[in-house]
Amino acid sequence: MRLIDTHTHLDFPDFDADRQALLGNARAHGVERMVVLGVYRDNWQRVWDLVCSDPQLYAAFGLHPVYLEEHTPAQVAELGDWLTRLRGERQLCAVGEIGLDYFLPELDPQRQQALFEAQLQLAADFNLPALLHVRRSHAQVIATLKRIKLARGGIIHAFAGSFEQAREYQKLGFKLGLGGAATWPQALRLRKVLPRLPLDWVVLETDSPDMAPAMFAGLRNSPEHLPAIAEALAEVMGVDVEVLAQASTRNACALFGW
Repeated sequence: MRLIDTHTHLDFPDFDADRQALLGNARAHGVERMVVLGVYRDNWQRVWDLVCSDPQLYAAFGLHPVYLEEHTPAQVAELGDWLTRLRGERQLCAVGEIGLDYFLPELDPQRQQALFEAQLQLAADFNLPALLHVRRSHAQVIATLKRIKLARGGIIHAFAGSFEQAREYQKLGFKLGLGGAATWPQALRLRKVLPRLPLDWVVLETDSPDMAPAMFAGLRNSPEHLPAIAEALAEVMGVDVEVLAQASTRNACALFGW
């Protein structure tokens, strides 16, 4: 089984003690490539240093909405400078993690929106996909993507919306990132949506070290867990795990131009 983990935070300190062993073990289990996402300015260099140490790691850079209070307008310009400097680099694959989070009440929606639109425009200007954090904000994200169109689309990370929302994202060129959430029996709504999703709409992810699947409850999530996540999702979706793995890998390669 050949897999691509389209959403990790492997630069986080959670992995400092065993990062290289983890990468080797993940590859031994078929996880060939992994995307590492920046979430605030001060971790962009760490992300880039990490991916430069391994030819099968890929970087995305962005200003995550959850860290809104740490971001400044000047950092959007800095992001543009980073993308300019790295333009054409093989291991630069996307703008992200960016988006809207309406779950946390302390995050000002207007400031989030301005930051989101500015970064979407960078993705458009640099012809890169966007990797999106969308929490309780599907309607606003979809409306924004209809105004700021991305030629290369992107991924809706940790998709947990309705089938109708999934279809809107697909029309806009976006894939749906599926990971540990749907492995939990409590995710009743999502587990009803997944069997309806065409396989060419989806990619697989872990969100390591977060969003551990049910079979690794309470543990640090890891790309090593992606094969088990794929098996659990395939069961929910009513497809063979190898078919799901092939579709996800094919979709990720098409999206990122690999």
